[in-house]
Amino acid sequence: MSDPRYTPLRERHEALGASFTDFGGWQMPVRYTSDLAEHHAVRQSAGIFDISHMAEFLVTGEAAAEFLDYALAGRISAMPVGKAKYSLLLAEGGGIIDDVIAYRLAEDRYLVIANAGNRGFVDSAFAKRVRDFPSLVERDLPARAPGEERSFAGFLGDRGVDVEDVSDDYALIAVQGPNAEAILAATADITDVSIPWSEQKYYAWASADYRGKPLLLARTGYTGEDGFELLVAADDAAALWDALLAAGTPHGLVPAGLAARDTLRLEAGMPLYGHELSRDTQPSQAGLGRVVVTAKEHFVGKEALSVAAESTEAAQAPVLVGLVAEGKRAGRAGYAVVDEDGSVLGEITSGALSPTLGHPIAMAYVRPSSAEEGTAVFLDVRGTRIPATVTALPFYRRTK
Repeated sequence: MSDPRYTPLRERHEALGASFTDFGGWQMPVRYTSDLAEHHAVRQSAGIFDISHMAEFLVTGEAAAEFLDYALAGRISAMPVGKAKYSLLLAEGGGIIDDVIAYRLAEDRYLVIANAGNRGFVDSAFAKRVRDFPSLVERDLPARAPGEERSFAGFLGDRGVDVEDVSDDYALIAVQGPNAEAILAATADITDVSIPWSEQKYYAWASADYRGKPLLLARTGYTGEDGFELLVAADDAAALWDALLAAGTPHGLVPAGLAARDTLRLEAGMPLYGHELSRDTQPSQAGLGRVVVTAKEHFVGKEALSVAAESTEAAQAPVLVGLVAEGKRAGRAGYAVVDEDGSVLGEITSGALSPTLGHPIAMAYVRPSSAEEGTAVFLDVRGTRIPATVTALPFYRRTK
């Protein structure tokens, strides 16, 4: 068993009195004071999260766009510089290895951020796809003339691709909530911001400097609120954390841990790998069919997804739904979803008493016949049946 890993902000968390938990092999702050207080702060003002456990990969080279179209489920090449796109890294069988966000930094340069627990799997998958990509290109070339020698390098010239795991070089800090923009605009030592704060769009990024070093400002997040994720050199993470907290004090900024992050993303209907997503899950089951561009000629997993689309068995596979329940007792991951007779319809993947909405919510995989919005079901909460109703996701959507 490997030793636990800590982010560059460990000392800051300890000084703030954080409780830690294992997450993907990392010791991460689960809370600082109160789960509810941290959750409500993000919804009402702002919260700051250490997400430096996430994995970062640089994909570079003149063939980077074509490579990512092959390696990921989306059409990454169509994304302009300055934008970001949610995508999926699929297995050959069509299951989900990880869900990722790709940022186009330049015409031939991308950043792909993956989940901490899947870092090794993503690294291995990218390495294999780099090896397989030349064969794919070669296969699509016109027939060779007699005696003609041709290779990937010969076809693309210097248009190669390189994937580098740069996770240990950087830290990632998220500021989420309605006051996030004001806090970042007031933070000392963030200079040379390439796009005015008010003009920065969702799922886009801007460049800046922090203490003379490059800083990536991504308007992305995992809470359902407005906010930013800041990629900074690992050595500067502690100073940036302090500066953000200082700027955020007048705006209600509080440190927030994984517990609040989980209830926030659940309210926003955002899937979590290992709960809603896995290698046994195909995108359409998770409501992510829109992420997959089946019109692409080649991408890993396409053949399996094409076969599944015509399969009777796949049509009967469980699908992800939202559930709202009565009372205060929440269903948790692993609890059964049953019908009036007690027959099992599916299983909860994530559940909690919603701090914002005040009633239990859950995501669950259920039979397609029970997935229609408005369907009445029951949650088996430790032997007690709790009435619930299938509802559309997300449970919560910010109004501005």
